Amino acid sequence: MSNQNELPNPTDDSRVSPDRHRPQTLRAAAVALAGLSAVFLFEMLDNSILNVALPTIGRELDASTTALQWVTGAYAVVFGGLMLLFSAIADRFGRRRVMLIGLSVLGLASLATALVTTTEQLIAVRVAMGIAAAMTTPGSMALAFRLFDDENLRVRAITLISTVGLVGLAIGPTVGGFILAVAPWQVLLLINVPIAVLAFVGIRIGIAQDLPAELHRDPLDIAGALLGTATIVLAIVAPTLFVGEGAGCWTPWAATGGAVIAAILFVVRERMARYPLLDLHLIALPLVSSGLAYKAASGLAISGLSYMVTLQLQFAWGWPPALAAIGMLPQVIVLLGGGRLVGPFVARFGMNRAAWMSAAAVVLGLAVFAAGSRFGYVWVALSLVLVAAGMRVVGVVAGTNVMRGLPKNRTTIGAALVDTSSQVATGVGIAVTGTILAALFTGTISAPAWSADQAAAFQTGVTVAGVTLTAAAAALVLVGIARSRPARDVL
Repeated sequence: MSNQNELPNPTDDSRVSPDRHRPQTLRAAAVALAGLSAVFLFEMLDNSILNVALPTIGRELDASTTALQWVTGAYAVVFGGLMLLFSAIADRFGRRRVMLIGLSVLGLASLATALVTTTEQLIAVRVAMGIAAAMTTPGSMALAFRLFDDENLRVRAITLISTVGLVGLAIGPTVGGFILAVAPWQVLLLINVPIAVLAFVGIRIGIAQDLPAELHRDPLDIAGALLGTATIVLAIVAPTLFVGEGAGCWTPWAATGGAVIAAILFVVRERMARYPLLDLHLIALPLVSSGLAYKAASGLAISGLSYMVTLQLQFAWGWPPALAAIGMLPQVIVLLGGGRLVGPFVARFGMNRAAWMSAAAVVLGLAVFAAGSRFGYVWVALSLVLVAAGMRVVGVVAGTNVMRGLPKNRTTIGAALVDTSSQVATGVGIAVTGTILAALFTGTISAPAWSADQAAAFQTGVTVAGVTLTAAAAALVLVGIARSRPARDVL
């Protein structure tokens, strides 16, 4: 690691006790790794499996376009907004303890899906799931990192956990489509219950409690946490309000102003606080800022594409869920089959170039969809392949860049930063896409039949949303390239 990336840190995790016995093989940690992998499987499966059910949910719950957007967006907003806070809490009160509480919340929220009868109730369930995800996801990587002393075992363990998550992301739409063909949509969220139980048992049995020496004693920055969460929530709510209530109403402008003010106050607070929730100097480190930019770019593109492809196949083209699931197979094949190519690709081009090239492939895939989806499924399939190929690499290298760009005793907050950037970008991507479609599409998007004008308006909305997200994601890739130049390209 370059010296330019190191910061003095007298209070962090350098005081870890050397007395605890640590596993010397992955097999010895199989129970713990099964539990941690189940946590990451929940995050990635939940992100993908619900998208294919949006048309069905819209019809059965009579959901508006904006409400349908918030079925997925509410989860991302809460997840992204609370992740740093729960990461800080876990560092102080125990990562394992916070993880187990979060898994309990996940199980109960998932069970509540069986009682849902309105869109508002479903959004409330999604909020609870977002809270659970914020409590568990960063901890899965942090606990995996702390599980081993050997660096090679740490890398292999994190790779294993990430692979399980990508499998969930890959098979989610396909599995969801086939389930919808034979069962109600609620089953898609009830799947989280056995996953939560598996994760709870694996972590409860396989991972020991945090030692006192491994926990922080710094006061918790409550003010910073509130300001950070307010910034994220208001920034995503504002565009929805502009469409729903119009620019002539005061509420969308109030939300926009509130987001700007909250962001400014958050930066001021974190610069002045003795124990900030987020040390802003960490984000300015070259490898950290570039890695976060790449993750944000890919999150923005992936969320927008996933949302639009589902609506395109089922609403615009009238495909049933099972056929739509088959239509997602190109993405599944690339995600599952591309794992062996990641290592050679990184070895050939280096970590930094692999990061920007893979992020650029994701953005290119979105651009192909925006420009070509109106011409038939071949262009949709090509966009899915490009996005899947880029996602398979960027998910590993961008996160690794952030970790290797931080001091070794700051990797917990690094895991939270990576997930936060991705989830915030996901929320923004869904908000922008849903807002543009709602602005251009007249009538109810979940109606069983569209007029010619509605079909044309939808296709225009897809193009406008795709081009908008492509431009924003491409800008983030350029930022990542610029920020990575000072860093040495080591493997």
